Amino acid sequence: MAQKIIQTAGRQQLGDFAPEFAHLNDDILFGEVWSRNDLLSLRDRSLVTITSLISQGITDNSLSYHLLEAKKNGITRTEAAEIITHIAFYAGWPKAWAAFNLAKKVWSEDEFEANGK
Repeated sequence: MAQKIIQTAGRQQLGDFAPEFAHLNDDILFGEVWSRNDLLSLRDRSLVTITSLISQGITDNSLSYHLLEAKKNGITRTEAAEIITHIAFYAGWPKAWAAFNLAKKVWSEDEFEANGK
């Protein structure tokens, strides 16, 4: 059975200004589409999402959020680096550089753990 994803960022950040968009974000995108993890795993959805965002050059807090979710959904530091490297050849080198700067922050604690710090 699919795990239901609960998201409230849309309502918290845009609810008063754009209530319909907040509904679509929280209830449809996350509540329905992301919750169909019996059809595509959360890990794979994260991989697709970060690839899409990086390819479009979206390197704001939405990419940071989805990189963190990718980590939570099982994408390792090594895999993230390889994904971004692969994307660089198709989407562009500067986009990859920007994504690497965000990914380094998300996976930085792994580096400290690996070094015993």
